[in-house]
Amino acid sequence: MRRRTVLTAVVTAGALLVASPSVAEPATTVRYPPGATATRYAGDAFDTCTAPSSATVRAWRASPYRALGIYIGGVTRSCKQPELTPGWVSDVTSQGWRLVPIYKGLQPWCGARLRDAKITPAGATGEGTAAGVDAVASAQKLGIAPGSGIYLDIENYPATDTACRTGVLQFTSAYTKALHRRGFVSGVYANLSSGAQHLSQTYASATYARPDALWVARYDRNPSLTGWTGIPDRRWAVHQRAKQYRGGHDETYGGVTLNIDNDRFDGPVATVARSYTVTSTSPLNARSAPTVRARVVATHASGSSLPVVCQAPGSTVATTSVWDQLTDGTYVTDHYVSTPSSTSYSAALPRCTFPFQVTAPDSLIKHTGPGVRYATAGAIPPGGLAWVGCQGPGSAVGPTTVWDRLRDGRWVTDRYVASPGRPGYSPPVPRC
Repeated sequence: MRRRTVLTAVVTAGALLVASPSVAEPATTVRYPPGATATRYAGDAFDTCTAPSSATVRAWRASPYRALGIYIGGVTRSCKQPELTPGWVSDVTSQGWRLVPIYKGLQPWCGARLRDAKITPAGATGEGTAAGVDAVASAQKLGIAPGSGIYLDIENYPATDTACRTGVLQFTSAYTKALHRRGFVSGVYANLSSGAQHLSQTYASATYARPDALWVARYDRNPSLTGWTGIPDRRWAVHQRAKQYRGGHDETYGGVTLNIDNDRFDGPVATVARSYTVTSTSPLNARSAPTVRARVVATHASGSSLPVVCQAPGSTVATTSVWDQLTDGTYVTDHYVSTPSSTSYSAALPRCTFPFQVTAPDSLIKHTGPGVRYATAGAIPPGGLAWVGCQGPGSAVGPTTVWDRLRDGRWVTDRYVASPGRPGYSPPVPRC
């Protein structure tokens, strides 16, 4: 029987904070390995059963879309994927596309297609864990890096079947925890009238792990990411939403026709390393953190190729304070790398970010600096993602003095964030 944790309100330097429960359900910890980063995409997207060829995707640069969903694995994945290889992933992302990994595994026993393999009532938790393990393996085989979001496809089922509802929730919870243990972000695709409702109803439940992102299916041709029936806008509110708003139909761009579904996204997608070249005339030092004071871990010869996953702020070298994180978790100054910009961030690369769910049962206040005495600057609702770029010291809140600087430049105490290192720092998140 799961033990409940008593919540305690505390007042620190005039700011009311609410102590969080232990980091179990619903906000489980993501354990990012070195070289991980999350990538998020906001805009129009499409998905199609079979991944199109690189040439087709290139032609579709004429479209309004800049992201596409790909079915990376799962026992109920119905379409063959002859194009879906590491080379295809590398080529398509080098064209500027973001990828939305979809895993279609076991389906609800009371719904989906009759021929689909089904979740079993007694085995839902174990089957969900196995699905998460397989989803991560499938992603990594394609060169999709830790920190990526992978969306579990749960097809429609009768919302009034309580036993089926429980099985789906057990399955998705176990899937989420399996991804988090392996350093990936969990998303669930579900019909607005069934699975999405049930996930929302158990949003704050101590029984089920909450996915980091929700992608709803509702074919009303309305791409809005708010105003979803039965799902308050405060849930999955911080770059954690997507909607499939139109089903299969033909569209043509660049002279090529595809049968697609329409999607609107504002959430985590795939992280894929991109290759650049060392431009310095001497070996380039790779360091343990984005600063010239950090330990040198390796060197890279002039002209050699570097697999860059993201960019982070750091100490200034010549014309730039941008540093590039490599797939092994080390950092090199961007000044000596052939990225498009030598002075600032390059749009093709994501900012190094490590999202964790907020654990407080009430909003977590953002501040302009690392302490409660700094001015307030907005808030993150319960279960919202704190998109952490780095961690630094600040005023004590409960047992920790660690504060998280977010992608928007604001700060939150790490006390109420589901980071793995609490009350200390959480590698591989860099120090500010």
